[in-house]
Amino acid sequence: MADDEIDSLPADDSDIKRMTFEEALAALERIVGDLERGDVPLDRSIRIYERGEKLKNHCDRLLSTAEDKVEKIKLNRAGKPSGTEPLDPD
Repeated sequence: MADDEIDSLPADDSDIKRMTFEEALAALERIVGDLERGDVPLDRSIRIYERGEKLKNHCDRLLSTAEDKVEKIKLNRAGKPSGTEPLDPD
């Protein structure tokens, strides 16, 4: 993450709430890469780490919401659709 990109981040991270899952995940991946390289000063590392936590939480919420919407079709004994039920991932 470039220094000017870090400096331009909103102080309250309000932009995260408007991000799609893909946007938030891409931003989180950039942060992880920057932190792994270790070339970001400590104060900026702390700031982007905190932003990364918020991005992760946002991704978790979006994923959970998507999972709640996924249902599987129930079939009756004749193999005909008879409704839906929550998808059990196990």
